[in-house]
Amino acid sequence: MSSRPANLGQLRDSGWESVPVKEEIRRNAVERIRAGVPLVDAVLGYEHTVMPQLENAILAGHDVIFLGERGQAKTRMIRSLTGLLDEWLPIVAGSEINDDPYHPVSHHARELIAEKGDDTPVTWVHRDTRYGEKLATPDTSIADLIGEVDPIKVAEGRYLSDELTLHYGLVPRTNRGIFAMNELPDLAERIQVGLLNVLEERDVQIRGFKVRLPLDVVLFASANPEDYTNRGRLITPLKDRFGAQIRTHYPLDVATEMAIVDQEASLVHGDGLEVTVPPFMAEVVATFSQLARQSTHINQRSGVSVRLTVANAETMVANAARRSLRAGETEVVPRVSDLEALVASTSGKVELDTLDDNGGEVLDRLLRQAVLTVFRDRLDVGRLREVIEAFDDGRVVHAGEDVAARDDVALATEIPALRDAVIALVGDDERPGVVASAVELVLEGLHLSKRLNKDSDHTGTRSTYHSR
Repeated sequence: MSSRPANLGQLRDSGWESVPVKEEIRRNAVERIRAGVPLVDAVLGYEHTVMPQLENAILAGHDVIFLGERGQAKTRMIRSLTGLLDEWLPIVAGSEINDDPYHPVSHHARELIAEKGDDTPVTWVHRDTRYGEKLATPDTSIADLIGEVDPIKVAEGRYLSDELTLHYGLVPRTNRGIFAMNELPDLAERIQVGLLNVLEERDVQIRGFKVRLPLDVVLFASANPEDYTNRGRLITPLKDRFGAQIRTHYPLDVATEMAIVDQEASLVHGDGLEVTVPPFMAEVVATFSQLARQSTHINQRSGVSVRLTVANAETMVANAARRSLRAGETEVVPRVSDLEALVASTSGKVELDTLDDNGGEVLDRLLRQAVLTVFRDRLDVGRLREVIEAFDDGRVVHAGEDVAARDDVALATEIPALRDAVIALVGDDERPGVVASAVELVLEGLHLSKRLNKDSDHTGTRSTYHSR
């Protein structure tokens, strides 16, 4: 930073050029697109749907509103766009609204430049500080967004007609940057009107003062589709001023959902525990969310967030860790019996469309369907005939929290057909916990396929599989 220009004269001599923030973002976006680098980081599943639309909007210099249910990475995408700003930007020293040294707009900056000329001090701000965000709430005021008279400054002796008595709001303070308004329809209509000038004329007007601040700002917003389109909670002139309206979505396939869990979930435990999540168990959790988004018993307008998948994966591993700690084991591998714990992590994240108090039954049914789906995708039931025949001889197998992994390993050794199915699921990973997890998936899959019977105790923590 010491090598950067420290005053206006040095800035001019350095050859630095001032460009509008939309042009700055567009220029950096062009470099990323040309290099094949995504515009935003850590957002999966939008490569062929949302991202092309976002690239178009940025290249066109549009303000953007993202429409989507909760948990669709709308805010994450907006925050990531700060990466398209130049890393450092010069402003007039002491400016509250990031005044451009070449084109000052605030009273403070204009007077300072008029007084000191090329000796006007310049400071540099990082791109991360050029981002402003506000969650729209019914009590949000014009003062929050645009500004208000500061009574303390008046008490200090300034006149009400003096521009220096103003306390700038979030939008002016994000001048020459990106401003985001989350859940825009929740903003009161009279406050929405205050954003009209920001989006079209690019200025703000405060109270009755003859203050006009020509701002240079890019506006991004997010909204729930139901609030945005059906209820009419966004005034038409404001909708008309957004150049692009981009619809987000949940992961379109199980693989993307699993990749998001790998990226977001905290599945590593300390205290000497070694956590392994077999791919088929991760797939069950992701499939459960996918099925929930198709269920008629779950309110789809409320949405089934990806946060549900992440929370369920963490809960499944936590239950497996608790089971291992009680058994004195260090190996933590989730099994089908650990899925019972997902009801608690799911109940608070979905809204059920049912008149009866049977929410637990709905979720339990979806979990069983997820297990059956993964079982059928990975194994051929027709090739498990010998496993079924082994139970026809009166064999009874227990599963649950108190069943040690070595017992399932012994069962796989005794039944060759079961061992073949386990190998198909886990490959050459023959650790006891992984094998036990595969054995439970096979047994539960056969039960859900109506090949075996299953009895559970009243606590739901221990099950018994036997022939039909």
